[in-house]
Amino acid sequence: MTDVLSLARNLDAKSCLAIAADMVRHKSYSETPGERVLAEHMHNEMQKLGLQSVLLPVEGTRVNAIGTWRGTGGGKSLLFNGHLDTNPVSEGWTVDPWGGVVDEKFIYGIGVSNMKAGDAACFCATKTLIDAGVRLKGDVILTFVVGELQGGVGTLAAIRQGVRADYFVNSEPSDLQAITMHAAAFTFIIELEGITRHMSKREAAVDAITAACDLIPRLNGLKFSDAPDDDHRGINRVHVGVVHGALGRELHEWRPPQVSDFVRIKGSGRYGPGQTEAHAIGDIRRALDELEARFPGLKARVWPENREGRPAMPAFRVDRNARIVRSLNAAYRAVRGQDQPTGAITPPGFYGTDAGHFWAELGMEGVVCGPGGRYNTMPDERVDIPDFLDMVRIYMLVMADICEVA
Repeated sequence: MTDVLSLARNLDAKSCLAIAADMVRHKSYSETPGERVLAEHMHNEMQKLGLQSVLLPVEGTRVNAIGTWRGTGGGKSLLFNGHLDTNPVSEGWTVDPWGGVVDEKFIYGIGVSNMKAGDAACFCATKTLIDAGVRLKGDVILTFVVGELQGGVGTLAAIRQGVRADYFVNSEPSDLQAITMHAAAFTFIIELEGITRHMSKREAAVDAITAACDLIPRLNGLKFSDAPDDDHRGINRVHVGVVHGALGRELHEWRPPQVSDFVRIKGSGRYGPGQTEAHAIGDIRRALDELEARFPGLKARVWPENREGRPAMPAFRVDRNARIVRSLNAAYRAVRGQDQPTGAITPPGFYGTDAGHFWAELGMEGVVCGPGGRYNTMPDERVDIPDFLDMVRIYMLVMADICEVA
């Protein structure tokens, strides 16, 4: 462990940043051909390192790149998981989103925070150990997956094709915090039906838009009644993101002197492990019952949105004293000289991640911890260089601890 720590402290920062920048330069929008190109690139790079690498099918022409650094035997196996697909570029960028731009503080690029810096960190940690001649007893498995933005179809495909390990680290952006619990996500639709009148007689109407304005802040402040503790309540959240009100179910807008009698609302919710979507929808229904009482004559209904066959991101949790969490905490302390923030920390606790699939499908013990987060999903998306390099160092120490140096 001490030798690996010395190796980590003398990390080749220039080489690691070049690897991350190279990944950024691949335009790997989700569900586009560029996603496969990057998967093939990572497959080739892992083969160059001497890993046993394969491209495993996901759906259509989509593939995951799965590489295994075989140990000498007798140690625990450790899996790193990260997605290669990215969101599209928004307006407002001042640097080339695919330029792999690096300055004295940051590495920039679309998807660098979510989550190519995390992907590069586990690859660089593996490469640094291999290049130094370090051998581990247990296997290290790198899973570069696609389809996280479609509910984790890539990771689910890998799991169902037999990819697993004793422990895992999901490298989603957490600003290097150890996330031991995160929420499951769902979306819902609400329809409010009022009673229209001309504006001259609005006192006799039931205004659906006014009712919606009353309802939305109550929904946005909702905590679900089946939350068993403060950690769960801390990652319970509802947010209304779409509101459309006008006349009739077809939402005609050409007659503004009339009181709106129809509103359609779309929102998203988050609930913790052991809580259920059905219970969350039930709590929203109770909020609608109270709304109907405040607005006599209003009719309200709610239902979960149909995901058209796409999987939902399950919730995730691991005990704060679990082996993988203690290993990560110790590595963080060795690298940074202070205790690692650990727990159901928000905002990462509101994210959906592929960690939920490993926990729900396999019961695997793991943790979510990666570089990036504070500049995630925004123009000039970027990652602090010290955070990225420290993540490489921490991953190296976790590999050495969990898998054991041969």
